[in-house]
Amino acid sequence: QEPHSTIAAFLIDPDGESHWVHAGDSRIYHFRNGRMVFRTMDHSYVQTLVNQGELSEQEALDHPHANILMGCLGTENDPPVDLHVVPQLTPGEALMACSDGVWHYFTPEELASTIAMLSPREACEFLIQKARTRAKGAGDNLSIVIVKLEPLS
Repeated sequence: QEPHSTIAAFLIDPDGESHWVHAGDSRIYHFRNGRMVFRTMDHSYVQTLVNQGELSEQEALDHPHANILMGCLGTENDPPVDLHVVPQLTPGEALMACSDGVWHYFTPEELASTIAMLSPREACEFLIQKARTRAKGAGDNLSIVIVKLEPLS
């Protein structure tokens, strides 16, 4: 009934260690050399069904209750919060945090190849435009940030 928020945030320290915090159905993805290494798991009803083996990831995308969150910011109860640490990011790796208005319209392989082929700015612009097209005017909000680690020259 009332608006609520999700969070997907990461911090990269100067030594390359990355700390993540996540609550809700916005996600953080970790890519290495054009492949997804890890992503956060949504705090949603359908993710619970996927975890229990009752739905596939593909079935979850089109489930009528896909927007029901089991926890988020702005409720009376504290949300479930997942923390994650990547001990050492290296050149060739990338992190992406985005809302469900973005990730809902892409496979992990599509995201990985887009991020590998384009600069972070170009990848953000491409993914937002493609998500709008695929949503056909019915999508959710579009929030995205991409950080790619490049070798020092």
